[in-house]
Amino acid sequence: MLPDKRSYVARPATMPIEETACRTRLKVLGAEFEEQAPQSDADGCALPFPLKLKRLSRSIDIEPDAIINCATAETSARFATEVIAPAARTELGEALTVVGQASAYVCRPRNGTRKLSEHAFGNALDIARFTLTGGTSVEVEPAPPEKNAKFLDAIRKAACGPFKTVLGPGSDADHARHLHIDLAPRKNGGTFCQ
Repeated sequence: MLPDKRSYVARPATMPIEETACRTRLKVLGAEFEEQAPQSDADGCALPFPLKLKRLSRSIDIEPDAIINCATAETSARFATEVIAPAARTELGEALTVVGQASAYVCRPRNGTRKLSEHAFGNALDIARFTLTGGTSVEVEPAPPEKNAKFLDAIRKAACGPFKTVLGPGSDADHARHLHIDLAPRKNGGTFCQ
């Protein structure tokens, strides 16, 4: 795999202020998390201050727990409470209870390349399903029922901005059954959404 500028950076002896501030904001949002051991790999994967995200808010779980960096955890928690939950009520008439994730931190390249994935830095989350109060499960899929499609489309469009990359069904075969969201550093703060 090809190293990234984030690869092999020495972990500071003390947690940087931006990391502690992020954790404080996560707590205010009602998210639950546990600190985890640093992750690194000879291939260049690196997650110096990982969290195990257990809940996105007081009323929204993430299943299974996600090993992730704090910035992505915070953006995901805000997005779940400010966008996904209201869209579930508006489009489906139920409250959001669970965001089902398919992948968080994993040391691997982007599919079909040697470049490290944002997952290799705990900077990405793949969402496969949403569970609502009535037991309804909305799967991310290529051709969802019309009602679900409207909900999923609203979420996907709103994700482009808070997240720097948004990929899902129709973008390529690798993203046919999940919504990939990440905070990839891009020139001029741009986004890549398909």
